[in-house]
Amino acid sequence: MAVVSVENLSKRYGARLAVDGVSLEVGQHEVMGLLGPNGSGKTTILRILTGYLRPTAGAVSVAGFDVVRQGRSARQRIGYVPEDAPLYPQMRVDEFLEFMGRLRGLDGSKLQAALAIARERLGLVDVRDAIIGRLSRGYRQRVSLAQAVLHGPDLLVLDEPTNGLDPRQIIEFRDLVRGLAKQCTIIITSHILGEIARVADRVAILLGGRLLAVRDLSHTRSICFRTRADVADRVEAVLQTAAARLAVAREPDSEGMYRWRVQAIDEPAANRLTGELAAAGMVVVEATANSADLEETFLELTTQEARR
Repeated sequence: MAVVSVENLSKRYGARLAVDGVSLEVGQHEVMGLLGPNGSGKTTILRILTGYLRPTAGAVSVAGFDVVRQGRSARQRIGYVPEDAPLYPQMRVDEFLEFMGRLRGLDGSKLQAALAIARERLGLVDVRDAIIGRLSRGYRQRVSLAQAVLHGPDLLVLDEPTNGLDPRQIIEFRDLVRGLAKQCTIIITSHILGEIARVADRVAILLGGRLLAVRDLSHTRSICFRTRADVADRVEAVLQTAAARLAVAREPDSEGMYRWRVQAIDEPAANRLTGELAAAGMVVVEATANSADLEETFLELTTQEARR
């Protein structure tokens, strides 16, 4: 059963149609990215999902509960981190999380167990007594995530969660999201296509409130790497064995190097491939995940729609 079901969803603000007939489903433990420029309807859809707004038309359900007719039951199964995560800066981390847990109906041993799990899962053990206002942006974001998952939601909604984070914090946050996806379904929005490509299983591309396309990223990932030109033939032999049925391309690069691109490969497979090359005596000088496919798809779809 789909955790999230959206059927012909529309939302009007007066004469303006902010969301126009959007339909999609998100499955269990799936990470769905919502992509689109400002004004495309991403945040409006999230606010309808989480019960902050009522739709003008259409139906939305979370874990089988209609967000309008069964709003309380639906909201009990959602964790939400808005773009500007609301925190009480004067409170200590544990104090705030305990407060949020009680708001969600947790108490006694259930509350203490939930707090312990959230602290451990989100790396907050060492700052449990710290004042929230004195924490770094990255740790404040962890606290926001912790309050959103305390009650074990079926759906976690993240609106622009990496805004204001530095590169190291973004990498840490990416790992947190993938870890949380083992416990719940996640819907995430971001203006950074590369970040969505690294964490999402699928993306829904929006423009002007309309859903242009849904793309599966689990079969469109790629890895790019560089090796010395004098081992190119040996590299290709390894790739033909290790990356069977995958598209492999190579081209001469500067400084006596070759650049390789292996399409449709996930991160664990890329790590195994790099290890096999190293075991065969060929050093990979550089290896990077590539989000160009998603960027090209996004630009192509939004440009075509804008010209209509």
